Amino acid sequence: MRHCSESGWNSGPMVPRPTGSLAPMSTIAVGSDHGGFALKGRLADELRGLGYEVIDLGTHSDDRVDYPDFGAAVGRAVAGGEAELGVCVCGSGIGIAMAANKVPGVRAATVHDATSARLAREHNDANVICLGERLLESEVASEAVRAWLGAEFEGGRHVGRLAKLAELDGSGS
Repeated sequence: MRHCSESGWNSGPMVPRPTGSLAPMSTIAVGSDHGGFALKGRLADELRGLGYEVIDLGTHSDDRVDYPDFGAAVGRAVAGGEAELGVCVCGSGIGIAMAANKVPGVRAATVHDATSARLAREHNDANVICLGERLLESEVASEAVRAWLGAEFEGGRHVGRLAKLAELDGSGS
């Protein structure tokens, strides 16, 4: 099993690569508005260093843009099967999560640290995580992404809850 220290992550706890449905060279879509542009770039580089294929859906500069465009783009890439997972960044992580969650089949969670990211996967099977560049130190954001990638959905009591979420968005997935 490959660990983060072998793949270029700067520091933090050893987190194994995900197993099961997310195989090496899986695709992760990334997107941000201007408020998350720098952190998105850093996270995308780190994901590539881990061996993931990264689809960068923009923005590609720090010029002012609207977060719904990029949250929706990542959501569509994940829901449409172009990417297995998505990472979104805006100033707070909140607005871009709202946009991504408007796409049926997306379960986007705004995360603030490794614990919230891990729980987003284990309990909610989040297929998109959203981070706030203005609220998180970049290393905390990296640790959150590592924790999310290293976690697995627990199933069990959470399965019925996900079914209810799918009913709400009409996706059935």
